[in-house]
Amino acid sequence: MQKPAFKSVSCDKCPSVEKGIFCDLEQAALNEVSHNKVMNSYKKGQTIFFQGNPPFGLYCIAQGKIKVSKVGSDGKESIVRIAGPGDVLGHRSLFSKESYSATATVIEDAAICFMDKNYIYGALKTDPTIALNLIQKLSKDMGAAETRNASMSQKSARERLAELFLTFIKNYGQNESDGRVRLDIKLNRDEIASIVGTAHETIIRLISEFKDEGILEQEGKTIFILDEEKLVEFANLDY
Repeated sequence: MQKPAFKSVSCDKCPSVEKGIFCDLEQAALNEVSHNKVMNSYKKGQTIFFQGNPPFGLYCIAQGKIKVSKVGSDGKESIVRIAGPGDVLGHRSLFSKESYSATATVIEDAAICFMDKNYIYGALKTDPTIALNLIQKLSKDMGAAETRNASMSQKSARERLAELFLTFIKNYGQNESDGRVRLDIKLNRDEIASIVGTAHETIIRLISEFKDEGILEQEGKTIFILDEEKLVEFANLDY
């Protein structure tokens, strides 16, 4: 399989440097990170690491999107989150010294930097900025997981789908000249159903209802949001 041609660059030239855990480092420290990372290119469908395998380092996403999913005892996949530029992967398992609790799979051609665990352990001891930013990342991950668990137990599939689209607007929304918001992420119905926690058929029905109600429309696999206020109302969110 031919890999996408992403050019390896120093950390200060990374398109996602302002979103990552190294964004607050001084130039000298950023140069040190650059010397200790390896950028790899991945095609859609490739796996970065597998559930159950031991961690060997930290992954930082420069470009692309990754789905992080768990497979239960029944063999069913459940998508935990979608990670994008600036996000880190494998950090929880790395610091807990446990096997990966999920699998990371590329859903959009990606450039991902890998840093060996020995370097990361040393960097955390010498530069508290990295440690603080990692703690903030872990805290945000925990907060998102708590919110998702609450939504799963307290909200209907319709509310959860509306909330998911609002999250996509926040993270991947691109304003079009015609007033629409294009979601710069492409997931199939099964993947959306996995995130929402409902059946494939339910997602098809709900998306059709959202179209009929003028909330969204599709061109090919691309979704455009037409009415964000209705999504907020349907998601039962107070913001």
